[in-house]
Amino acid sequence: MPKQKSHKATQKVLNKHKSGLITYKKSGGNHLTAKDSSKQVRQRKNKGQLAKGIADRLKNVI
Repeated sequence: MPKQKSHKATQKVLNKHKSGLITYKKSGGNHLTAKDSSKQVRQRKNKGQLAKGIADRLKNVI
């Protein structure tokens, strides 16, 4: 049986670290942010982190 291919769309969105942590870029931070508070805009600059249960399922997909 051949090796399973990586899911390319998921691979482009999620970043896998050596420690096993999976991060992603938060949405809604590029433009049209004038209506949002400074706190909201600032928090979107940070990377998001997947929950452990979801990360375990996606590790072999990336």
